[in-house]
Amino acid sequence: MPQSPYEALMAEVRQIDLLGGTASLLSWDQETMMPPAGVAYRSGQSALLSRLRHERFTSPRIGELLSTCEADDALTADALSPPAVNLRELRRDYDRALKLPAELVAEFSRATSIARHVWAEARKADDYAAFKPHLKTLIDLLNRKAECYGWPEDGERWDALAEGFEPGLTARGVEAVFDPLRPRLVALIQRIGEGGRQPEDALNRVRVPIDAQMRFVRAVAERLGFDFSRGRLDVSAHPFCGGTHRDDVRMTTRFGQDNLGDALGSTMHETGHGIYNQSVPAEHVGEPFGRAVGLSIHESQSRLWENFVGRRRSFWRWCAPLLGEHFGDAFTGVGPDEAWVSMNRVEPGLIRVEADETTYNLHIMIRFELERRLLGGDLSVDDLPAAWNAAYARDLGIEVPNDADGCMQDVHWSIGAMGYFPTYTMGNLYAAQFFEAAQSALGDVDAMFARGEFGPLRQWLTERIYSQGRRYLSEDLCRQVTGGGLSSEPLLNHLEARLGEDYGL
Repeated sequence: MPQSPYEALMAEVRQIDLLGGTASLLSWDQETMMPPAGVAYRSGQSALLSRLRHERFTSPRIGELLSTCEADDALTADALSPPAVNLRELRRDYDRALKLPAELVAEFSRATSIARHVWAEARKADDYAAFKPHLKTLIDLLNRKAECYGWPEDGERWDALAEGFEPGLTARGVEAVFDPLRPRLVALIQRIGEGGRQPEDALNRVRVPIDAQMRFVRAVAERLGFDFSRGRLDVSAHPFCGGTHRDDVRMTTRFGQDNLGDALGSTMHETGHGIYNQSVPAEHVGEPFGRAVGLSIHESQSRLWENFVGRRRSFWRWCAPLLGEHFGDAFTGVGPDEAWVSMNRVEPGLIRVEADETTYNLHIMIRFELERRLLGGDLSVDDLPAAWNAAYARDLGIEVPNDADGCMQDVHWSIGAMGYFPTYTMGNLYAAQFFEAAQSALGDVDAMFARGEFGPLRQWLTERIYSQGRRYLSEDLCRQVTGGGLSSEPLLNHLEARLGEDYGL
């Protein structure tokens, strides 16, 4: 039976998605299982897959089918229907992809594959000099990509790259969110410091075996709703969530023998991503409608499960007894209150992924500031460590002892992900609004969490966010879910209420 133009287009798009999923699987393997000596050959594999995917997606046939379908009123009459959404999103992605030469796509993929490996080794050795030439190469390539994409007259290079992570996100828009948020966060942190009260850190002062920690965090992830028959959890230098599609989701976490709170927080963060990925519409796998909306919303889910659930007192009424089940007497005396306090300490530190809820966003603001300067040519890779250290002294009042815990701590720049970091803070803001709306709809979520019942929240999120695919852009989705646009007030109210209880503010 002959295919309609739309059926033919979707068939092509699903084939292209298979190439993307294969590339994602190779990337996961490189982070978790691949022997170190395999990096050179792997970079060639990644480059070839990226080139093939790009060439197939930008072929004239895709353009012709897309134009034909766009002219069909039966497909586009309902702008929020799956076909109309697929066509809208494909048009944006297709037009953007056409601006990049295939050679640049392959070169960028090869460079990031190598740089990621070099970064991991250089960070272990605290050897910024080894990573520096690779970072310079990536910044040069990113600037070339930005030039290809272009940006509005009142914009900047950073905007061209951010569009790939969050459609419509601009540096000016980020500033409009960050500028009023920063002083209130700094003032809150100062009030805490001046109070002279610092709760005990009971969870992170006990050395426990890594294998027991893995069993513990897996049990929590499964109870939250991550389906291990359709996913897995492994270890990597920097936690992430990837995989090939909704039924093959790959999460990673990390462990320290005396840092259980970080292992749990990292796992719950990636579990938020993982639940989202497992919950997109099954009937639209391989299509834009079967994918998550921009990264701000994706990050809202990782931060919601990590912070608005995992740092909640009621969560620990359920979770604290698991400590005895998995670690025996190691955490004797650490009950729900002690664990909750430990998870909510405010203490400016070096490492973003270990940061508390309150100081976390300052880490993001520093990275946003520095990557704009790197792309704009106002900051060289030679001067990056000094600029990083100065920003940490200015905003967090701490001294950076080495580059491994300074400008090399994040994987993002080694994989060419500039324009990404602000989505974490945008995600925090969306998470606060979503959680407020969920509480209003579901009633006593604390009673549910205390019983280990997370299904009602997960179902609520699935119906309103996960199942919507890319039907709405981020702010439009926020309006659909909460009735209002993005605001910093729910997050600030949440932080001030929680810390008022913990620190007596």
